Amino acid sequence: MALRTELNTLRTTRLLSVRTDSPSVKTFTFNDRLCSRARPGQFLMLWIPGIDEIPLSIMDVDGGRVSVSVKLVGDATKHLHGIETGEVVGVRGPFGDCFSENKGRVLLVGGGTGTAPLLFLAKRLAAKSERLAFVMGAKTNTELLFLNDLDSICPGKSLITTTEDGTFGLQCLVTEPLEKLLTKEKFDMMYSCGPELMVRKIFDLAEKFRVPIEASLERLMRCGIGLCGSCVIGKYRVCRDGPVFNAEQLREMKDELGISKLGFDGSRIPV
Repeated sequence: MALRTELNTLRTTRLLSVRTDSPSVKTFTFNDRLCSRARPGQFLMLWIPGIDEIPLSIMDVDGGRVSVSVKLVGDATKHLHGIETGEVVGVRGPFGDCFSENKGRVLLVGGGTGTAPLLFLAKRLAAKSERLAFVMGAKTNTELLFLNDLDSICPGKSLITTTEDGTFGLQCLVTEPLEKLLTKEKFDMMYSCGPELMVRKIFDLAEKFRVPIEASLERLMRCGIGLCGSCVIGKYRVCRDGPVFNAEQLREMKDELGISKLGFDGSRIPV
């Protein structure tokens, strides 16, 4: 209980660096003792002073340093993108469940900023997994993140990239080469993170090819500790029971996964 209270206590810290990764994504790095102990798949709540607090997947930890990658999507992230190195932010966490770290033949599938926690996971798996393959997709080449990092982790033909407009890699949705890969190879575990519609399609493929899967879901989160209920899907609270869910849990939420979610006013809206 003492640790849980400590994790949920707001700490302030100064930004050590702000890096531009794409026209809409920046990576912010800061020191935080508790979040530096996070495992791949966990998230934190980042407070932008005077503006808002937002949930962010942890992209990397290095010693006491913690990094998060943030896409410009609304008012809070617009203000965060305007913050510079040395300015103060607040942090709570780390929260949530994490990915398992399978040592066998593993396949990671990411889209957009969903690639961030999978990069964190890939770094952990690279030295101990029997086989590591990564399929990533985006609408256009500028939205493909961390290509250099992933190239070094997944050498040769282990990294497959897709863009919807054909500006980089294969011109198709990420599910097209994924289905071909699953037809040719057997994997012990598949990990996924990205837009929920993409995750739903990947889950369906995992079921079709009988591959165990763990997927990280993104939902509206206000509190981060399971109190407000804004992130509910089925019987689960994403912030408290996830954000990483296994195949059995994903089956239980099939009627909502990739179909509907709760909006800011609590009403159910299409994903």
